[in-house]
Amino acid sequence: MIDTGREVCVCNSVTVEELVECIKNNDLKTMEELLANQECAVGDKCESCIEEGFDNDGFSLAMVLAQVKQGRL
Repeated sequence: MIDTGREVCVCNSVTVEELVECIKNNDLKTMEELLANQECAVGDKCESCIEEGFDNDGFSLAMVLAQVKQGRL
């Protein structure tokens, strides 16, 4: 089970729950759309959250986006 309260973008203090809500509310389908989105700023500072995750554990924007697209979040 994914902890939805966990920060996925530490630099912007965005949690999994907030990111999922942003993805769904803005109907974001690709990483490019997510990164360009002005509604929730993510991946614009240290950028480690995009693919590998802040702790290099794969807990990343790409993982959350994929989980939303699969209907798991």
